[in-house]
Amino acid sequence: MKLHSNWKLILRKAWSIRLVVLSASFSTAQLVIPVYGDVLPRDAFAILSAVACAGAIIARVVTQKEFPDE
Repeated sequence: MKLHSNWKLILRKAWSIRLVVLSASFSTAQLVIPVYGDVLPRDAFAILSAVACAGAIIARVVTQKEFPDE
């Protein structure tokens, strides 16, 4: 396995990375916040996590203007 030449820029700017982090945050919240079960819909964080994950898949293949074509 070889890192991309501008991996630091990718970690900071790529929408796929941002959405994966968001998905992980929702997954963590689903485990950490069961106390608010009466306020939030039953599977709210699971649904948000799935949506963020799907967005990350799309963002992974869409060209972003922050990165030059190689």
